[in-house]
Amino acid sequence: MHYLYLIQNDETLETYIGTTDNLKQRLSTHNKGGRKYTTRDRGEWKYVYVEVYRSKADALERERKLKAHGTVKYALLKRLERSLLEPKLGRDAAKVSQATVYQKHSSLRTRKRMYRG
Repeated sequence: MHYLYLIQNDETLETYIGTTDNLKQRLSTHNKGGRKYTTRDRGEWKYVYVEVYRSKADALERERKLKAHGTVKYALLKRLERSLLEPKLGRDAAKVSQATVYQKHSSLRTRKRMYRG
């Protein structure tokens, strides 16, 4: 089986979309820490959404469409709005708000303006 996943950092609220054939190992790799965007030391990545595919080609095709930042990605994020992580309470809560999630996705902001009229 092949999986398309959306993870979110519990501290920065950033999201990442990827594919794998081993969900447990892949999340562990993201959370080990490192220099890359999805492996840095700050925060912990958590699964927010997963799709299952029998074909690796189908999973990669879906990933490509979502990473194109078009209406497909906007529709998924909108559908998962209540599933995304909330900002942590405490002294850093004022620094990170739900708006930060949308700022990370400039195409999402643009589309929200378009749909509002």
